[in-house]
Amino acid sequence: MNENKLSEYQQMETSNQKPGFFKSILKLIRPAQWIKNFFVFAPVIFGGALFNISAMIAGLITFFAYSFAASSIYCFNDIHDVEDDRRHPEKCHRPIASGAISVVQAYGLMTLMFLLSMGASALVILVNDATSTYQAAGVILFYWLLNLAYCAKLKQFAIIDVCIVAFGFVLRLLAGGFATDIHLSKWIVLMTFLITLFMSFAKRRDDVLRMEETGKAPRKNTIRYNLTFINQAITITASVTLVCYIMYTVSPEVIAQFHTDYLYLTSIFVLVGLLRYIQISVVDKKSGNPTKVILKDHFTQLVVLAWLIAFVIIIYVF
Repeated sequence: MNENKLSEYQQMETSNQKPGFFKSILKLIRPAQWIKNFFVFAPVIFGGALFNISAMIAGLITFFAYSFAASSIYCFNDIHDVEDDRRHPEKCHRPIASGAISVVQAYGLMTLMFLLSMGASALVILVNDATSTYQAAGVILFYWLLNLAYCAKLKQFAIIDVCIVAFGFVLRLLAGGFATDIHLSKWIVLMTFLITLFMSFAKRRDDVLRMEETGKAPRKNTIRYNLTFINQAITITASVTLVCYIMYTVSPEVIAQFHTDYLYLTSIFVLVGLLRYIQISVVDKKSGNPTKVILKDHFTQLVVLAWLIAFVIIIYVF
């Protein structure tokens, strides 16, 4: 009888451990961060192919291919930074640093995510049999290799680190364009780089504030930033982003493509969105996690939704 109870207890212990392990896996691959990869749909939206089923399917598969590649990088990043994370007051709770997942298991998960990414990239080629789809797979592979270098060394260099992060979003845009065989405007490419560079500087501002409060740099390159530089960088990138967007909306090629000259009206939402993000960064001092801002700040969500609705109505209705 006691042995049966002991057996039942052990089974309960095992069943209680499994959800924790799978939760740690999810925490390691960070599916919440996949929201960044919605940039692959930008060519579909800006290219007027929102109701093109084949383009949407190709975009969706590319989204998952990019997301799996990003999760593979998250695994490598946590493996590489495990010792630093263990000394960090917040990052010490990450799966590898806390011991919930071993380094060997993390390498296995990293490899699995990479293989899933390449498999999804191959699927895009089958769905949309165009030469450009091979380029989409190449872009995702290049993103993976670039970010391996970023995690291993390049993120230690100030300015270079934020430029690589911003360039990663340009690669998302290019992957979506190649996968759907949609030509991208040079203004969209520039604007994507600028707005993500703006958000990256805002994120670094949070690191600088933490360094000034604690006397310890959260990142090795944080000592190469200060509030004066960060504030000026945020102002410059936000200003150039707005100008670039306005130039996009009034460019002859865009007016000819969409047969409307009313797109400039959506600039209002871009301006309000940038101001709100600056407010969150400078006033609220909560710009350390851009994904969290987008997922939790209702004002930002409303502005993005209003911009998207206005953009779609102007393109597809008028």
